[in-house]
Amino acid sequence: MGDPKKQRKKYKTPKFPWRADILQSELKIIGDYGLRNKRELWRYKTMISKFRRIARSLLGLSGRERALKEAQLLNKLKRYKILSENATLDDVLDLSVEDILERRLQTIVFRKGLARSIHQARQLITHGHIAIGDRRVFSPSYLVLGSEESQVTYAPVSPLSNPDHPLRKSLEVSEGG
Repeated sequence: MGDPKKQRKKYKTPKFPWRADILQSELKIIGDYGLRNKRELWRYKTMISKFRRIARSLLGLSGRERALKEAQLLNKLKRYKILSENATLDDVLDLSVEDILERRLQTIVFRKGLARSIHQARQLITHGHIAIGDRRVFSPSYLVLGSEESQVTYAPVSPLSNPDHPLRKSLEVSEGG
């Protein structure tokens, strides 16, 4: 069983890591979403493959057990807004890694215009300038729930919460221009 304190790998590496097409696609995704390294990307790919594996196993079941487990899986993905409200089990099989990467706090901070670039969004989060509600979050990889998305803003204790801060003024100029 192993030591409960020991950290375990949360990702699986690609079977063919040196194929040029895989390398190019991974680098493009890492650049687009501001990931720190390929391990972050592999963690989300593994998460998607687990969701797909569960969905495939549910397609083989029948009856009440399937309905219960299917509802649990779909509710989890809907809570994170990875799937739409009227999604079915087939939509789980169509998920891509970008669907999950769009729900990261780093991506949401950038998309909301709280940072000039995806990399600056990561920096603002790790330095404690971003909060969800009243709680500061220091992890750029935090998956934001759909209900929390509207609460993402500058932390009240951060100097960036002042609208006259130079960074905020430069953001307003770039948005208006």
